[in-house]
Amino acid sequence: MSMMYTQNDELSPQERRALVAQLLKEKANKLKSLFPLSQGQQALWFLYKLAPQSWAYNTLFTVRIRSEVDISALRRAFQVLIERHPSLRTTYTECDNKPIQQIHENIDVDFEEIDASTWNWDELKEYVATAARYPFNLEQGPVFRVRFFTRSPEDHVLMFAIHHIASDLWSHLVLMDELRALYPAENASTSVSLPSNTLSYVEYVIRQNKMLAGSAGDRLWAYWQQQLSGDLPILDLPTDRPRPLVQSYQGASITFKLTKELTQQLKVLAKTEKATLYMILLAAFQVLLYRYTGQEDVLVGSPTFGRSQREFTRTIGYFVNPVVLRADLSNNPTFKAFLAQVRRTVLGAIAHQDYPFPLLVERLQPNRSSSHLPVFQVMFALQKLQQFQEAVNLLIPDEEGVQIDWGGLKLEPFGIVQEEGQFDLTLDIVEGREFLTGVYKYRTDLFDACTICRMAEHFQTLLEGIVAYPELEVSKLPLLTEGHKQQLLAEWNHPVIDYPDQVCIHQLFEAQVAQTPDAVAVVHKDQCLTYSQLNSRANQLAHYLHSLGVKPDHRVGLCIDTSFEMVVAMLAILKAGAAYIPLDSAYPPERLAFMLADAQVLVLLTQQHLVDRLPQHSAQFICLDTDWHNFSLYNRDNLNTDVTADNLAYVIYTSGSTGNPKGVLVEHRSLVNYTFAIIQALGIQASDPNATTGIAEF
Repeated sequence: MSMMYTQNDELSPQERRALVAQLLKEKANKLKSLFPLSQGQQALWFLYKLAPQSWAYNTLFTVRIRSEVDISALRRAFQVLIERHPSLRTTYTECDNKPIQQIHENIDVDFEEIDASTWNWDELKEYVATAARYPFNLEQGPVFRVRFFTRSPEDHVLMFAIHHIASDLWSHLVLMDELRALYPAENASTSVSLPSNTLSYVEYVIRQNKMLAGSAGDRLWAYWQQQLSGDLPILDLPTDRPRPLVQSYQGASITFKLTKELTQQLKVLAKTEKATLYMILLAAFQVLLYRYTGQEDVLVGSPTFGRSQREFTRTIGYFVNPVVLRADLSNNPTFKAFLAQVRRTVLGAIAHQDYPFPLLVERLQPNRSSSHLPVFQVMFALQKLQQFQEAVNLLIPDEEGVQIDWGGLKLEPFGIVQEEGQFDLTLDIVEGREFLTGVYKYRTDLFDACTICRMAEHFQTLLEGIVAYPELEVSKLPLLTEGHKQQLLAEWNHPVIDYPDQVCIHQLFEAQVAQTPDAVAVVHKDQCLTYSQLNSRANQLAHYLHSLGVKPDHRVGLCIDTSFEMVVAMLAILKAGAAYIPLDSAYPPERLAFMLADAQVLVLLTQQHLVDRLPQHSAQFICLDTDWHNFSLYNRDNLNTDVTADNLAYVIYTSGSTGNPKGVLVEHRSLVNYTFAIIQALGIQASDPNATTGIAEF
């Protein structure tokens, strides 16, 4: 028997009744503090459970203070914020396999003062960034922390971080607005009157659930169901490296500024076209994505504040809700015509912004992938918050000349490198006093910094073209700066490389065989083939293919592991006059079946152990490792065909991430051109050994 039961046995009946009543009261109070999560919070909770050590959803506010600070008064001011706003003293857990949030009555602010007097500027930036990246424990709390770095009595950095599940950008600005009043009051030991919190975040959750269960929810769903009908294409941006199988949240950011003149021109154009600055910038961004990808159906996410009901204007919590803005760039519209379309799309999205995006994804059931986010992979936002304009100015990284008198404190912007990569690409634009500042956030496992810098330059050039030529078709709007044009036309296009443009690649190989028949042509593991041996084997297979009716521009499938047989097969197909279609046995059966049918493959060269991985097809299957006896007695001499440099050498298929794979037709002339360019660029000599530069499928 436990000590608890032993002690209870010693209680009188009256004392037992009192103890039971107290325990029941405590349980009832705890139940009163437990509430469901909003749809947005449920999505963030799911992501947190997948990666509890991730800082991708830490939301930050950092500022430099260039005056003396009463640390105790500042701490007390933050404590008042904790007491005023339940979301700042909430933790999250699960009950009966459902996520819930628990509001706590008394929590001390997590406030830490840090001596930074011996750090240089780079060290300060790194330490602040490290503190910002520290993950939150949503189950134990707190979800809100403050770090105060002191360099000298009149030089400090204030950083407060909140997990996104409890806050959003608007919430941060409300807190800064209230802190502006609370700090001087605490410093002077006087009272202050703050706007009342009309409704709590819990009330927002209740209203959201009620709305979704009624006719209003049905109306919103019907709108988005129509807007996002049909296939939802994945944005296939060109990347610097292959996309990992599982997306990470490793990111970085670069900042750029638009000139005062260009900013003003964009505002004038918006007014002329009865649009908003947001619509102009969004339309330009979607044109940029169209130009980068060639995709006419472009989906971009954009956050809404999610506070359509005024009662929640000063409530702290996760209200932000992204809407999906779908652009149709088919038929190459003029920018003005496209802007009119974007205007209609934006107005419709705003009118239907209250439908939670996580629920939208759940009901749309798009194709899911561990390497892509569902529905959209790119985000756009314009931060234009006139109600908090001074605080917004502090959000602009490295803004020069900005100093705000904030309750007796002199504040300046303090930007830190943003290292979260929630989306493939995010463009945040902040409207400052006279010009626009853009921040590109990107995933570092996909893009290099130089690529994103170049994209920022292209975006600025595109905007300049738009204000100058709004009647121009979107495909003709300029992207390249004068410097890039010069680089492309003069530097990168010189010198001109002479190459034989009337011969085929296999004919060049045959010429090399005649020159060096006994030289080693290919090495695989610990074996090698000379030019003569390789040519003889390829000729035998080529004659066999010719006997099967293979002719110029016919397509022959090629699904073979890296081996001598792969090289022999490629050469044989070319010698027979056909084009090879590389196939990877690891591809999904549906993709392989589509490629075989689309290319109208007549013959498929493979290996016995790969046959079971290939779909059923009318093509004749030839296993080079087990069917060699069928063509080992064929002629070893070069085959004479009518193939020319204008005939196909191979067909390579795109990834198909935006729909069905598309076959790219490559002629012999292009392949010869590429080969000579590589030889020239790398300075390859006849005696140099060279590894293959990729797999056959690429």
